[in-house]
Amino acid sequence: MSGHKNAFLPLRGLLQLRRRTTIKLMVFGILIISVAGFVLVQYTDLLIRPPREVSSSSQAGDWAMFRRDLSHTGSDKTPTGRPRGKVKWVFPTDAPIHSSPSVADDLVYFGSKNSMFYALEMETGSNRWEFKAGGWIDSSPAVVNSAVYFGANNGTLYAVDAHTGEALWTFIAKHPILSSPAVADGLVYFGAGNFVVYAVDAQTGAMRWAFETGGRVDSSPAVSGGIVYIGAGSRSFYALHAKRGSLRLVLRLSHSIFSSPAVSQGIVYMSSARGYLIAVDGDARNRPMEHRIKPYWIQLWAFGLPIPRPPPQSGLMWNIKVGETVSSSPVISHGILYAGTDSGLVAVDMESRQLLWTYETDGGISSSPAISNGIIFAGSENGKLHALDAITGKKIWEVETGGKITSSPAVSGGVIYVGSHDGTMYAVE
Repeated sequence: MSGHKNAFLPLRGLLQLRRRTTIKLMVFGILIISVAGFVLVQYTDLLIRPPREVSSSSQAGDWAMFRRDLSHTGSDKTPTGRPRGKVKWVFPTDAPIHSSPSVADDLVYFGSKNSMFYALEMETGSNRWEFKAGGWIDSSPAVVNSAVYFGANNGTLYAVDAHTGEALWTFIAKHPILSSPAVADGLVYFGAGNFVVYAVDAQTGAMRWAFETGGRVDSSPAVSGGIVYIGAGSRSFYALHAKRGSLRLVLRLSHSIFSSPAVSQGIVYMSSARGYLIAVDGDARNRPMEHRIKPYWIQLWAFGLPIPRPPPQSGLMWNIKVGETVSSSPVISHGILYAGTDSGLVAVDMESRQLLWTYETDGGISSSPAISNGIIFAGSENGKLHALDAITGKKIWEVETGGKITSSPAVSGGVIYVGSHDGTMYAVE
C-alpha cells in the first residue's frame, strides 16, 4: 500500500510545479500589463486624453484675463477703432502698478503695490469698488462668471465678487503669488513662490491638485486643448493634464522661464530669461526615462562609441536668440511673433524664424505687448506706451507716463488700459 502511495509522489510534484509555474506566469503577466498600462497612461494619449474642450476665454469685446484669452494670444479679436494716443482718463493709486488690467462687463480690474484691488468704470475711470488684500498685488486678474481671481504677495489667491467687491473665498499658498491665474472649466490655475502649480475649484477654492516644480513659478499658465502650459525658475517648462495635474512633458532648458507661454495652432511659444524665443510641440510627451538616460547617452556618444547621436528633447522644435534678456510674453498674429527684449521690441516670422524688424527703446520692454487692428502696443521701462505698425515696426505714436511700465496693456473698445510705476492707471484712446 505504501508503494502505491509513493507512485503518486512524482505526479503530485509535477502538479505542484505546474501550479507554481502558472502562478509565476500570471504574476509576470500582471506585471507586464501593469507596466504597459503605466507607459500608455504616462507617455501616450491612447487611454486617457486631455479634455480638449476647455473654455472660459474672454467674451467678444472684453479683455477679461492676462493676455486676453486662455491661449495668451494678446490679440484683440474684435477691434472697434484705432487709438490715436490721447489720454482719456487717469486713476491714481499712490503706489506702483505692475498688475496688468483686465476688462469685462464695462469695468477695468487691476491691483496695485498699495495692496488694493480696484474695479473702475471703463468709460470714466471712476472707482466702482475697491478691495483690501493682505499684500501687494502684482498678479493680473481673471474675470469669469461674475467672479474675479487674483494673487497677492502674502501668498493668498483671492476670489472676489466682480460686481460688488465682496470676498468669496481665499486659498493660502503661503508664498508670494506673482502668477496671473487662468480659469477654465471650473478650475483656477496659477503658480506660486513655493515651487508649486495649483488647480483649485473656482466656486469653493478647494484644491483639486498641486504639481511641484524645481523652482518658483512666476509664469502665468496658458490652457489649451485640456493641457496647462507653464514655465518655472527651475529652468524648466511643463505641460500638465488640466484635470488631473499629471505630467505630460517637461523640457529642461539652460535658463529659467519666468514669462508666460502663448499657444497657436498646437505650438507653444515662450521666452527664456537669457533672450531666447522657444517653440514647443504642444502635444508632445516625454519618452520613458528620457531625462535620466540622456546624460549617460551623451557621455557615451561623446567618447566615440558606435551609438546613434542623442536625439533632441521631446517637444523642442526650435529656439532663436533675440536679446540679452527677455521677460516679455510673446504675442502671435498672422504668422508673426512679437516680444519685448532688453533693448526694445522684435518681430519674428514664425515660418522662416527670421527677424522682420526691431524697434529700440530706452530701458527695453519687459511687459507683454498687445495687438489690435494692425497696431502693436507695448509699454517700456522708459515710461512710454508705444504704438507701432505691426507690419513695418514704424512708430505711430507714444504716450509718456511718470514711471516705467511693466504692466501689460489691455485693449477693449478701441481704448488701451495700462498701469505705470508712477502709481497711475491710464486709459488711452
